[in-house]
Amino acid sequence: MDKTKLLIVEDNQDVAGILADYFEVQGAEVDFATNGELGYSLALNGSFDVIILDLMLPKMDGLTVAKKLREMGCTTPILMLTALDDKQDLLNGFTSGADDYLAKPFDLDILDARVTALLKRQQGRVAQGVVTFGEIELNTAEHQVFRQGRRLALTPACYQILQLLINKAPCVVKREELIEELWGDMPPGNDILRSHMYQLRNQLDKPFDHPVLITVPKIGFKLLQDPSNDTE
Repeated sequence: MDKTKLLIVEDNQDVAGILADYFEVQGAEVDFATNGELGYSLALNGSFDVIILDLMLPKMDGLTVAKKLREMGCTTPILMLTALDDKQDLLNGFTSGADDYLAKPFDLDILDARVTALLKRQQGRVAQGVVTFGEIELNTAEHQVFRQGRRLALTPACYQILQLLINKAPCVVKREELIEELWGDMPPGNDILRSHMYQLRNQLDKPFDHPVLITVPKIGFKLLQDPSNDTE
């Protein structure tokens, strides 16, 4: 956690103070915002490794902050905090662009593990160069993805899923393997992977004539190199 830069967007000063003390002891640099508008501005104009974003915020709620950041091309991992442990609340968070989700009240060790998982996901996996499979081009240096020359707007989690699918293509990637890659031994639940796959399909397949992301029932997912041949 040493020299990690965290942005905490939380209007409860007690919670923000606890988080700051916890992470600063580990050597992290912490910045704060007490409302959504300030959090959005800091996240967009600053350089952070992880954003810890509360759902209920004054001036701009967490869902809107996350959505606007992703629309502006911000790829910083977002851990969303919410006082409501509700399935629809969770799915709304991921649809807006969050990478992980934690319900209040939370254990600091669990939060630490989730933040560490996001850091590992964002760091150390970037190699210089371009990887291609069929119509898909993945620029690992710039974290950009193209299909048929069209740039796709992917969240960090969707990018990581696609990168793993490309690295394993044309073989099937099991659901368990995707969960392990994204969350290690602390998976938040099956609904989260389902939400990420839904978002990935919306970007990777929906605008095009043929799907390349294929579900293998009860097993996992794979990519088709030739989208016109669905028997591949």
